[in-house]
Amino acid sequence: MLKTLSSILICTTIVCAVPSVTHAQVAEVIGEGIVRFDASHATRLERRPSIAMVRQFESIGDIDPDAHPLTPEFVQGRDGRYIASISIEDGTSLYGTGQVAGPLLRNGFVTETWNLDAFGYGLDAKNLYTSQPWVLAVREDGTAFGVLADTTERCEIDLRDGITFKGVAYQFPVIVIDRESPQAVMQGLAELTGTIAMPPRWAIGYHQCRYSYNPDSRVREVAETFRAKQLPADVIWMDIDYMDAYRVFTFDDEQFSDPKALNQYLDSIGFSNVWMIDPGVKKEDGYFVYDSGTEHDVWVKNAQGSTFTGEVWPGVCVFPDYLNKEVREWWAGLYEEFMAYDIDGVWNDMNEPAVFNVESKTMPEDNIHHADPELGGEGNHGRYHNVYGMQMIRATREGVMDANPGKRPFVLSRANYLGGHRYGATWTGDNSATWEHLDMSIPMTINLGLSGQPFAGPDIGGFAYNGDGELFARWMGFGTLFPFARGHTAKGNIDKEPWSFTPEVEATCRRALERRYRLLPYIYTLFHESATHGTPIAMPTFFADPSDLALRSEDDSFLLGDSLLVVAKATPEADRVSVLPKPIDGVAWAKFDFESFDGGRDSKDSDLPDLYIKPGSIIVTAPVTQYFGDRPDQRDEITLLVHLDANGEATGTLYEDAGDGMEYMLGEYLLTTFKATRDGNKVQVEVVDQQGKMTAPDRRVKVRVIQ
Repeated sequence: MLKTLSSILICTTIVCAVPSVTHAQVAEVIGEGIVRFDASHATRLERRPSIAMVRQFESIGDIDPDAHPLTPEFVQGRDGRYIASISIEDGTSLYGTGQVAGPLLRNGFVTETWNLDAFGYGLDAKNLYTSQPWVLAVREDGTAFGVLADTTERCEIDLRDGITFKGVAYQFPVIVIDRESPQAVMQGLAELTGTIAMPPRWAIGYHQCRYSYNPDSRVREVAETFRAKQLPADVIWMDIDYMDAYRVFTFDDEQFSDPKALNQYLDSIGFSNVWMIDPGVKKEDGYFVYDSGTEHDVWVKNAQGSTFTGEVWPGVCVFPDYLNKEVREWWAGLYEEFMAYDIDGVWNDMNEPAVFNVESKTMPEDNIHHADPELGGEGNHGRYHNVYGMQMIRATREGVMDANPGKRPFVLSRANYLGGHRYGATWTGDNSATWEHLDMSIPMTINLGLSGQPFAGPDIGGFAYNGDGELFARWMGFGTLFPFARGHTAKGNIDKEPWSFTPEVEATCRRALERRYRLLPYIYTLFHESATHGTPIAMPTFFADPSDLALRSEDDSFLLGDSLLVVAKATPEADRVSVLPKPIDGVAWAKFDFESFDGGRDSKDSDLPDLYIKPGSIIVTAPVTQYFGDRPDQRDEITLLVHLDANGEATGTLYEDAGDGMEYMLGEYLLTTFKATRDGNKVQVEVVDQQGKMTAPDRRVKVRVIQ
């Protein structure tokens, strides 16, 4: 019945189309297996610059669109909306579509790209905080293609009957990447939209946050408790209550009287810090940010040409027009003094942009942006809404780098757009402390990775509402293995630090955190692979075998890289059975745990996820550390987890660099390839390749064979 109804709905849309505005498509190759389609020669000439892409890709040569199996059909509806649709073969599975609630498999769903402040969203949420107009399609045989609607406007993505994009006022081009595997398609997307930059190594440790840790004595207390209880963590966060009446780039003189001294103390016990900056600037004469912005004429204007104002945390606010280069440079300049307080990272929040006390939750769509010519020139907010946050973090990143040229920047953003991973990480927004949100945090993180945003994760434990210890322990169990691992909760909720519940919950959290810190060499290597090739870090389980249809909807588990499978317990009763990848040449993925290696520890913690290693793999691990830098030499000891394939062999890589700074871009790194081979009753491990200028350390290497 559902399929029949969906077909009727799609047919209704087609009936409403106006055939007279349909033109012969034109198609041009812009990369290997990558074709850009325009509705006509006229729309090609009127094509806007792509903000998603890392550069403007020129045509390598035109092709006959009728000869391409995935040529979209372009029509314009009577309501003025522009429609592009692609038919799919039976058995094709659809993924991506950015930050979406619900299951991993997106067939049958309708979503929308329109960044929204969506506190406490549910499964029925049509749009959330970020916009990625992108669909990954995996055919029944495991080959794949991806479809990108290159528009920044509000765009409906309808996957009820094929792939249909419905735009607002612009006949956007459609880009199709058709390659031999979903992994290859993701690399093609990275060729177009770029890759992440290597983050500082502290940023891939565990982060602790709440709204808010205040005053500064509470920040110290939380940090000291982590160290006293030997719970590994690298970062503590400051939410908006550190500010003077929510004025950005200020500090509350009473609650945070000496932020530099606080940051220096945190650094002395191994904590990096992240502080929030929002886009809404209080409209107040005498406030230096407002006065400076007014002097430089940086504020977004309304349709009448006057400065737009809207209410946010500080009250009546004005908003920088980040679409303009001069405004971005002004904004970047504000970070010089701010970062001088020994601030390590920046959190840009509320940047959809969120506006209070209006039905739309944002600024009017007829506001005007004076965008750079290379971004498309002057246009209304309806056109640029989805990239407002992206351009904000672009400016923030530039400011952080200018202020600290010898350090790698870390920026987290709530709002973003396809391609915005080049500037910052993201998370899944203001989720809730419920089993429903725990359950969907896995597919949400995976689909963000499948939409070009690999550095992502949820608020572990849930932001809204309290939850309980059982929920928190289970979420920490697998949440600490996401690319971005941060615990967070809202104002007024119970405390949600790892020790805030029972001793048993604390013990589970410790084991979960220690697992992440053992795996940091492997995870850091995955970040290098993502930065180099554009591959996701947390991947769907079906990436282990794209032709295995039984894995296509599996979203209680995920791959961390190619070699490690994490099988979570996502229901209260832990009663769902996950489908595992099939054995490879008769050798099964091997289950293991770290706890049993140490002897005397309980390896039967039912709240921890099950871990499996792929046949033929070597995973490089390290001793547990409390934070990055707490050993005299982080590279003095490693342990290789080896699971041999049917031929008695296994390989794995380890990427190392200084953990900060830009010297790695000049070759100051070490990429080591290990190979294990069975020799009778022994397993011999050797280094078969090393790349980079960094000197190989003289270290202790342990080997554990997993069977």
